[in-house]
Amino acid sequence: MKKVLILSANPKNTNQLRLDEEVREIELALERSRSREEFQIITKWAVRINDLRRALLDFEPQIVHFSGHGIGTANTRLNNHQEQRSQRETVGLDSAPSGIILEDDFGQEQLVETKAIKELFELFKDSTDCILLNACYSETQAEAIYQHIDCVIGMNRAIPDGTAVKFSVGFYDAIGAGRNYADAFKFGCNNINLNNIPDDLIPVIKVRNFSKTFFVPHSKKRKANMSGDGHTIHIRKGNYNERIEGNYIQGNYYAGGGKQSLTQVAAEIQQLLKQLEQSNPSDTTLGKMTIATLAIQHIENEHTLKKRVSSALKAGGVQALAQLLNHPAASFVIAALEDWQQTKTKER
Repeated sequence: MKKVLILSANPKNTNQLRLDEEVREIELALERSRSREEFQIITKWAVRINDLRRALLDFEPQIVHFSGHGIGTANTRLNNHQEQRSQRETVGLDSAPSGIILEDDFGQEQLVETKAIKELFELFKDSTDCILLNACYSETQAEAIYQHIDCVIGMNRAIPDGTAVKFSVGFYDAIGAGRNYADAFKFGCNNINLNNIPDDLIPVIKVRNFSKTFFVPHSKKRKANMSGDGHTIHIRKGNYNERIEGNYIQGNYYAGGGKQSLTQVAAEIQQLLKQLEQSNPSDTTLGKMTIATLAIQHIENEHTLKKRVSSALKAGGVQALAQLLNHPAASFVIAALEDWQQTKTKER
């Protein structure tokens, strides 16, 4: 079961936000999903420093969602520097530290600085997959935290209440449907657009581990994009037979002879990347990440392919494979395969 920890803080001496509305929409998105039995939602209100630490220790959540106020640094990307000055005045800060705003014992604002947040989440790097900081200027904190957490989402400027809620709705609708974090991020941004709000560039995503970040742990495994136009192509080369149905590729080595060569596996991965590129853009970083995600998912779900890739990597190594791939997403695939190979080694 995936645990989603929602932390909210809106101190008395700060602008009042519609945090209750956002939490309600998140709960609704996950409760109505077809995979609702896979999620446990934990909500903590008026969060203080001790509450934050204890909630992380008690529940060890896979997803942490913070709603409230945030403060960026002087070099945070802003369209209007007056916004950040206004935000500091809102939470009663005159100096330049950055962080998120929690509550003290009297319900007043308590700044938790970026360095301390980073160090706290480092202690939970083995249990937490994704952190969503739905707070103004939280890109600064996201940049720091993602050094230890695989996927972190922040905001690069002030985010209006309505925009924050719309992003959360799109994000958790996708998570509830079994989509990965990359897709969920895009659904969140798209929902901002669908509601005619010109703020879809405010959310930003930070990534450190491609093989883990873009899979939602504990969700049901599904094959990567098996829909298509129904056409079938048979290709026979040497001892390899490949069948393509729509956008789905199946390969089968039918002759004996031991381990398959790295060159043959590279050719199959290259063809897979080309097929995935038909429905996913390869000219953006997020698009390349998505293609790499789907490629690794395809390898994981296809037992025979998984064995061939594992055997070839053991024989030749990941870097040797990198020399044989020629695709915009190749570097992302190689990074994912390195982590994938290390994971398999540990499992054995």
